[in-house]
Amino acid sequence: MQQIAVDGTTVPALGFGTSGMDTDDERYRAVSAVLDAGYRHVDTAQMYESEPAVGDAIRDVDVDREEVFVTTKLSRENRAHDAVIESTRDSLDRLDTEYVDLLLIHSPDQEPSHEETLDAMNELVEEGTVQHIGVSNFSVAETRAAIEASDAPILTNQVEYNLAERRDDLLSFCLDHDVMLTAYSPLGVGDCLDHDALARIADDHGKTPAQVAIRWLLQQPMVSPIPMSSNPEHVRANADVFGFELADDEMRDLFEIGGDLDDGLADQLGL
Repeated sequence: MQQIAVDGTTVPALGFGTSGMDTDDERYRAVSAVLDAGYRHVDTAQMYESEPAVGDAIRDVDVDREEVFVTTKLSRENRAHDAVIESTRDSLDRLDTEYVDLLLIHSPDQEPSHEETLDAMNELVEEGTVQHIGVSNFSVAETRAAIEASDAPILTNQVEYNLAERRDDLLSFCLDHDVMLTAYSPLGVGDCLDHDALARIADDHGKTPAQVAIRWLLQQPMVSPIPMSSNPEHVRANADVFGFELADDEMRDLFEIGGDLDDGLADQLGL
């Protein structure tokens, strides 16, 4: 599977998100299905209540823990220094693991300060229970401030990013600063996949619009889409995106769905 090289490690480019599922059984079956389908990057969070299912699935499926890149996120109420330390240890217990590959600040808030939260996260990196740290839902300015405030590199900013919800300024910043952009909701909502250009390109490649939308993200450097589905058929289909490649003109056509593509970003993307 395609990898992204960042912060001295490699991250499987295609991940799986675990938000939006209602029961432990649904979460467990979904994570088990994605591991069976070959995914090796799983995203969870304290607020999703999916950490136990992720840990159970990794234990029960025939896969080594070291092969799976696991991300979790701090809930808003766990942003103070001591709460960061204590809640992360609780996350490790729920995940049944000695470490997480990536710990994120789930969302920017005024209090506690990002500096206080990042200081505690850096302590966890130093002790080895957290391998890498990052942020989620941060603006360019907030991401820059986090980079400046942290001794450990900011590995990623996880944001909503799809054909209809573009993040050109943030993507450009991430490319300039060696920060991975993790794309949640990569398929959007509603009629996000209902576009003539997308349908045409999907038909040309014998793929579904969803598969092309994921492929569009994967072909952007430093972008890691994390689609979510509890349907095993959709899980497998979302992983079947590595046997074809979009041409530059197809990439541009897909960008145009969300508006004009800035020339500077186009150059960064090699388009």
